[in-house]
Amino acid sequence: MTDALRLVDITEDQLDAVLRVRARSFGPLPGSSREQWHKDAVEFLEDGRYVGVVDGDEVIAAARIWDFRQWWGGRQVPMAGIAGVVVSPEYRGRGVGSMLMRGVLQRSIDRGFPLTALYPATTVIYRKLGYEFGGGRYRFSFQAADLRSLGGRGVDIRRAGPADAGRFLELVAEAHEGGRASGVLGWPEAKVAEWLADDEDVFAYLADDGFVVYNWDGNNLRVDELIAHSETTARALWATVGSGSSTARTVHAYISPNDPVHLLAQLEADKETHVQHWMLRLLDAPAAIAARGFAPGVVAEVDLWLDDAEVPAHSGRWHLSVADGSGKLMPSEGTGDVLRLGSRGLSALYAGTPLATLRGSGLASGGSVAADGVLDTAFGGAPAYMLDFF
Repeated sequence: MTDALRLVDITEDQLDAVLRVRARSFGPLPGSSREQWHKDAVEFLEDGRYVGVVDGDEVIAAARIWDFRQWWGGRQVPMAGIAGVVVSPEYRGRGVGSMLMRGVLQRSIDRGFPLTALYPATTVIYRKLGYEFGGGRYRFSFQAADLRSLGGRGVDIRRAGPADAGRFLELVAEAHEGGRASGVLGWPEAKVAEWLADDEDVFAYLADDGFVVYNWDGNNLRVDELIAHSETTARALWATVGSGSSTARTVHAYISPNDPVHLLAQLEADKETHVQHWMLRLLDAPAAIAARGFAPGVVAEVDLWLDDAEVPAHSGRWHLSVADGSGKLMPSEGTGDVLRLGSRGLSALYAGTPLATLRGSGLASGGSVAADGVLDTAFGGAPAYMLDFF
């Protein structure tokens, strides 16, 4: 580290330099993708969501901040998605990555995000900064012919287009609110309409109470999202994808581990399930708790002691109240033994990790072990998962 190193907002005339650092981090970007990369990058930097580190005038590290909403307990919470984190090889191991990420965290806090998440290239640096595993992106593989046989012939299905984006989001909200989904990203209607406009590469079909979006993945098919509010519609949509079995042997599907297709398909999904873990961190604990949904019927009153070196406002004693599916975190003046969590433990608890696991890994201590079950139930539910990689 030298005095010449400083955090900056990336500007458009620095994007070629960022691209060179990116090539040394993730490999060269194909020429066909550079125009879209540049277009996306400009959107980030114009909105103050592209942070970098320079040595003098040379860009040596950079990262983007996505403006996301993420479902937690059936409610959407603003979330800063951190992506494209790159550091020049000659600066690695010298604290530049930590400097960059601290700048990214502060920018995310300044913009009012209560949560941040990312897909880690390595967990070491992110755990030092308070991130912990939040969930996974699961890809299951099914035999196309098996899906084709699921039926649902009485369901009316039509091709979908940009004008259906609003209906898609309505169906998503109904599914995720009712299922108390956690982890899934929420997208703006304009972005959904943009995807649905690409009818050459994206195949989208809509029923009264569900939809499917899929495409080719080499010689196989890939389902990016499928929502169905009834068994018959689920059967019909999966069968629509499986109708390509004459040319595609396998259907890869990004879905929840609890998706009904696991019970509908006659044959088990391929045993080599692909999982990408993503990490979560709380940036504004009271706001994150207030925005999240909790298990209905659970009542909890628990004092916590939080330790957070990167977000000092978190450190201290707090009182967590949960009732009627909602939560509140407020400073506490209580005394006595208390459940102690660092930023990693708090993030993992928020994501539904059982307290027994947190205690066993040293991420939680103190308090009443007998009372852990109430918090497990309050924060628990279906496994947190994402459909998208960013």
